Amino acid sequence: MFYVIGLGLGDPKDITVKGLEILQRCQRVYLESYTSILTCGQEKLEEFYGRKLILADRELVEQGADVILFNAGEEDVAFLVVGDPFGATTHTDLLLRAKEMKIPSMVVHNASIMNAIGCCGLQLYHFGETVSIPYWTDDWRPDSFYDKIEANVKHGLHTLCLLDIRVKEPTLESLTKKVREYQPPRFMSCSEASGQLLWLIRDRRKNELTLNLSEQTVVVGLARVGHETQQIKACTLKELKHSDMGGPLHSLIIPAPQMHPMETEYLQQFCEDDLKLLLEEAIRSEPADMFKLDTTLDSNSAS
Repeated sequence: MFYVIGLGLGDPKDITVKGLEILQRCQRVYLESYTSILTCGQEKLEEFYGRKLILADRELVEQGADVILFNAGEEDVAFLVVGDPFGATTHTDLLLRAKEMKIPSMVVHNASIMNAIGCCGLQLYHFGETVSIPYWTDDWRPDSFYDKIEANVKHGLHTLCLLDIRVKEPTLESLTKKVREYQPPRFMSCSEASGQLLWLIRDRRKNELTLNLSEQTVVVGLARVGHETQQIKACTLKELKHSDMGGPLHSLIIPAPQMHPMETEYLQQFCEDDLKLLLEEAIRSEPADMFKLDTTLDSNSAS
C-alpha cells in the first residue's frame, strides 16, 4: 500500500493518530521537502516518530517517482507531506502514477494553509482563487498572479497569496556540470512579496491601466501559521513592505475591500491602527496619491 500522509503545519505532534500509526508500520517513509517545510526540522520528526525518514527533494519527487513507488504493491510505503496531501499537484501526480502501476493507495488528510488562514478571522467561503507569488530575477518577472488578485478584488473576494520557497535549487553555473551545486534555501517573506506587488502597481500605473490595488490597500501578513510563534499583522501594503515578520513560512492575504463586520472586528486585534479607518482611507485615496511609491521600490528591491 502507498500512503500519502499530511503532517499539518506546526510541529511533529500535529500528525493525526491514524497517520502516526500507519508510518510506524511502513517499510519505507519519505519526507517531501520542497513544496513546504516544518519549522522543527527532520531530526525532531524522526525523534517523535521513532524512525528514520528518507528526504525526498524536488529531483526525487519529480524524476524518481518509480523509486518512491518501488515495491509499494508488496509492502507499505509512506510519503509525508507538510500540510495536506492535496496542497500541491505533485502529490496528485504521485497518486496517479500509483494507480497506473496498480498500487493501492490511501490518503490521510491534515490541516493546511488553505484552511488555517481562517485564524486571522477572514471567512473561508469569502476567498477567491488562490495565487502563488514567485521570486523574480533580473530577466524574469512573471505577473499573471496580479491579474488574478485584481479579479478577486473586483468580485469582492479575499485572495490568499502563497509565497515562493526555493529548496535545493541548482545554480545556473552547475547545470552544465556533472556535479550539481545548489543555491542556499530561500523563503519569500511578506515584505518581499509586498515589494513585488508595489512594483507591479507602479509599473501598471505608468501604462495607465485601471487598478484596484494601491499602496494604501489593507493586507494581512501571516508567518509560521500553526506554530507557537505564529504572527499575524494587518496593515497597509506599503507598511507591510517595511515589516519584519521573522522566519519562514510566510503567507499574504489581500482582503476584499468590503468585509463582513465580524471579519473586521476579529482582524482588528492584529492591526495597530484603526482598521475601519484604514479601509475607508484605501477607498477614498485618489490615484495621484495612491501611486507615489517610495524610492526603495526600484528594480533591485524586487529581485
